Amino acid sequence: MSRNQENDPQKSAAPAPSLKPATIDIPLMARNGKKAARMLVSLSTEVKNSLLSQMAAALEEKRPLIQAENRKDLAAGRLKGLSAAMLDRLELSDKVMAAMISGLHEVQALPDPVGEISNLVKRPNGLLVGRMRIPLGVIGMIYESRPNVTVDAAALCLKAGNAIILRGGSEAIHSNLVLVEVLQGVLAANSIDPAAIQVIPVTDRAAVTELLAQEEFIDLIIPRGGEGLIRFVAETSRIPVLKHYKGVCHIFVDQSADFNKATPVIMNSKTQRPGVCNALEGLLIHRAIAADYLPVIARQLTAAGVELRGCAESVALVPAISPASASDWGTEFLDLILCVKVVGSLDEAMDYMAAHGSQHTEVIVTEDYSNAQRFMASVDASAVMVNASTRFNDGGQLGLGAEIGISTTKLHAYGPMGLSELTTRKFVVYGAGQVRS
Repeated sequence: MSRNQENDPQKSAAPAPSLKPATIDIPLMARNGKKAARMLVSLSTEVKNSLLSQMAAALEEKRPLIQAENRKDLAAGRLKGLSAAMLDRLELSDKVMAAMISGLHEVQALPDPVGEISNLVKRPNGLLVGRMRIPLGVIGMIYESRPNVTVDAAALCLKAGNAIILRGGSEAIHSNLVLVEVLQGVLAANSIDPAAIQVIPVTDRAAVTELLAQEEFIDLIIPRGGEGLIRFVAETSRIPVLKHYKGVCHIFVDQSADFNKATPVIMNSKTQRPGVCNALEGLLIHRAIAADYLPVIARQLTAAGVELRGCAESVALVPAISPASASDWGTEFLDLILCVKVVGSLDEAMDYMAAHGSQHTEVIVTEDYSNAQRFMASVDASAVMVNASTRFNDGGQLGLGAEIGISTTKLHAYGPMGLSELTTRKFVVYGAGQVRS
C-alpha cells in the first residue's frame, strides 16, 4: 500500500463487521471460554510467564500489521467526527505499542496469586483448614475506545488463570480483532486453547445483550467506559457486575492544613490529567482558613485554566469564582472545571462527600492527627488519603503493578483491581480420616 493510500480515509476505512447469527455465536463463545478456563487453572506460573513473554515478542513482530489495522479505525473515526482526544486514545502509536509490550513484561514479573494458601489453622479434631486463592473463571469485559486495554486485560486475566471475552468499542474493532489474533496465535503455538482470550467480532449492541445473559458460563462482567455504558450493563446483566459509574473525587483542606502541602496536592489532582476518573472535581475549604487560603489557591487554579464554580461564601471571597448551579455539585466534569465550597467543620465536609461523592477517592489535607484518623475511618470510598493527590488511586501507583479497572462497589473488590482481585478463595481441608460426630 502506498503512503497516499494509507492516508486516504475513503480507501483505508473498512466498514466494521456487523452482527450475523450465522457467523457469531455468543453462547458458543461463552461455553468455549468456560472450557478454556478449566485448562488455565492447571497452568504453572512458569508457563503463564512464558506465554506473556512470547505475547510481548509477538506484538513487536506484528507491529506493522497491528498499526495498519489501527489506521483503519483512525480513518473511520475521523469520518465519524471523533474528537482529537478520542482519536488520541484510539491510536496505537509507537509509544502506546511500547507501553503495551512493557505492560506484558510487568504482569509477567508480578507474583502469581493462584494456588496461594493462607489462614491455615489446625482444628481441635486435627483437620487443617485454610483458604486457597483460585481464578474467578470467565471474565466478560465491555469497554470503550483505547485498544491497549485489550492487551492489558488479557494479560491480567491470563496471569490470574481466567479466560476472558472482550467486547471493545465499535471505533476500535479492527485494532481489537488483530490484537486478539496475535495473542491467540501465541496460545495456539503452545497448545493452549485460544478461547482463553476471545473478542466479540461485531459491533452491534445485540451482541452485548446476549453476552450479559450467559450467566451459566461467565462469572463476572467488568464494564469500563462512560456512566451510560456502565448503567446499561448493570441494568441488563444477569451476571454479577463490578461497577464504577463515575469518579467524583474531593479534597478537604482542614483548618490545620499546611498550605505548602495543600497547593501542589490540589493542583496535581485537578490539572495533571483532568479527563480521568481520579481527577479532582470538588474542593472543600474549612471556613477558618478560607479567607486566607482560598484566594491563593484560586489564583493558581485560574492561572492554569481551571474554571471555578462555587458556593455563595466562596464567591464573596473570590470574585473570579462563578456561582455554582445545583447541578454542578457532584458532577464529574472530566475537564478544567472545579466546584469550590466553604464548610464549617470536618463533619460537614464528610457529609458533603457522602452526599455528592461517588465512592472513588476522597482526600483530607491536614496536620491534625486525630482529624486524619477520623477521616480515614469514617469516609466511604475505594481510596481515602491524607495529604496526597487523588491521582494516586491507580493500580500501578498503589503497588498492584497493573489493574483491570477501579471498582466503586464492595463485592467482591473495592478500588483498583489487580491480580488478586481477579481471583477468589476457596476453603481447603487436609484430613487424616476424620469423620463428623
